Amino acid sequence: MRQGRTPQELRPITIQRQFTKYAEGSVLFSSGDTVVLCNATIEERVPRFLQGKNQGWITAEYSMLPRATGQRTKREARSGSQSGRTQEIQRLIGRSLRSVVDLKAMPNITITLDCDVLQADGGTRCAAINGACVALADAIDILLERQKITTSPLCDTVGAISAGIYQDWPILDLDYLEDSTAMVDMNFVMTGRGLLVEVQGTAEEKPFSKDDMDTMYQLGSDGIAQISALQYHHLPQRVQEALRHHA
Repeated sequence: MRQGRTPQELRPITIQRQFTKYAEGSVLFSSGDTVVLCNATIEERVPRFLQGKNQGWITAEYSMLPRATGQRTKREARSGSQSGRTQEIQRLIGRSLRSVVDLKAMPNITITLDCDVLQADGGTRCAAINGACVALADAIDILLERQKITTSPLCDTVGAISAGIYQDWPILDLDYLEDSTAMVDMNFVMTGRGLLVEVQGTAEEKPFSKDDMDTMYQLGSDGIAQISALQYHHLPQRVQEALRHHA
């Protein structure tokens, strides 16, 4: 069985806001030994497909630094294209954030979240979503302060966590060792109010039952509730007040 944590226990989480100087939102999010830097950038324009529609856009980019892992990996820029995994993860981050944003409340504004993995020990996509949500809130607070928008478009927080079956035990928040040998690996993305945004699940050795899935769902739901509470604690006051109004 896993060392140092109960099956239901999250890895230690830290959220450090305003980590870099220039980004409108900047969060260093750590979950155990996984560390992701999430920077938010505001632009007063939208992609061509949204021009004239009087709404905004939230998008994300994701990358893993060469020595985020035990052995150096090549920068994707050198190959001239992103891997399928990178594209999948950054689309997931963007979808997750847009699920809790009223894009009509931020017309003609794009916020881009750059999520860079500094150190990887499993769960990097989940950590990126969790940190990006807080960085997004900081960027929204700046838009409110500059009177570029009149109300916060953030309707809820969004969080993500893994759950799986490891050595025949259902567990929460898999690290790399657990993830690489798990019988089942699932990722849950949920709002702070407990609504599902996305579920990803794979049986690595043999099929799993609905009872197993229900158990992992409950683990994930409980874990995201804890993450949501931490996120909310770190949100700017104006954004917190707006979320209470949406509740």
